[in-house]
Amino acid sequence: MTDETLFEFLHMEIVSHVYKEQQASKGEMDNKDRAVCVSVLEGMGFRVGQGLIERLTKDSPSFKDELDIMKFICKDFWTKVFRRQVDNLRTNHQGTYVLQDNKFALLTQLSNGKQYLDQAPKQLAFSCGMVRGALSNLGLDSVVTAEVSAMPSCKFQVVIQKL
Repeated sequence: MTDETLFEFLHMEIVSHVYKEQQASKGEMDNKDRAVCVSVLEGMGFRVGQGLIERLTKDSPSFKDELDIMKFICKDFWTKVFRRQVDNLRTNHQGTYVLQDNKFALLTQLSNGKQYLDQAPKQLAFSCGMVRGALSNLGLDSVVTAEVSAMPSCKFQVVIQKL
């Protein structure tokens, strides 16, 4: 329980710090500045995801296919990071996956309503990076985006890049 709280506070402070640093250097933030912040957070998450997946898969057998990797992300990876499995995994079997988390850990502390819906993208950039970093280390190049229509529910869309 303590680990969860510490992770959530650390995450909130990282997000706050990145945005404050950008604002301090520019004064008032525009969309370009916000995009820089999201990029920085996503990059941090990417590196964390790479490291975590190395630890989690060191004793695991190799994966058969892309779907097997995504199931591992939804069950084992998600459980280690967010203390619960993804609620729903959907795919079109053409490289697009949608991971639905109805009580996303990093959004539950913000709100259960729509009042902080505009703050959600800030909170999701790091997590998108973590998923992308984990997949990258498992040999899958991907684009990971997240959307929130009602707090704290969140959908992550993973599009695997074909070479």
